Amino acid sequence: MTNLLKGQCTYLAGPMDRIEDGGIVWRQELTPKLRAMGLGVLDPCDKPCAFGEEGPEFRDKINRLKIQGDFETAKALMRDISAIDLRMIDIAHFVIVYMNIDVHMCGTYHEAFTAVQQKKPILVMCEQGRENVPNWMFGVMPYQHMFDSWDDLLAYLDRVNSGEETRHYNRWRFFDFDKVYGRTN
Repeated sequence: MTNLLKGQCTYLAGPMDRIEDGGIVWRQELTPKLRAMGLGVLDPCDKPCAFGEEGPEFRDKINRLKIQGDFETAKALMRDISAIDLRMIDIAHFVIVYMNIDVHMCGTYHEAFTAVQQKKPILVMCEQGRENVPNWMFGVMPYQHMFDSWDDLLAYLDRVNSGEETRHYNRWRFFDFDKVYGRTN
């Protein structure tokens, strides 16, 4: 079986600071399924570095600083967060976006549009169905990369991984990572 996604890495973009679970649950449920395909997963809720942590306590601190009018400290703290998350977008081969149109998703949209500019595949799963994806997204990415459910998105990734899905919409680019890293079979 072809394994085109082996060795590639995805970033999991979605709201964190305005939802009850901090965006953790869907990422924890999706990650094992992606890793089973041989993918690396960049998760902003579980950053693979020693800085840029942003759990519930951090978000509460930022909100307190804003209420107190200490915008300089809030900015300084958020600068590291946005820097590491955008760096993970740079490193990712493709981006998975969880979209909930009932939640304000400032960072998620920034991450998605950074990936759009980099011509990376962006796979959007919209909680309210792809017919509710904001109109702008239809202008900047293939609608074939918008999904109504995680099952549909994962089925699409399975087809890409196996080579069955051959319409790449000028987005998917595959590298032989064994060659890149000098590994022999």
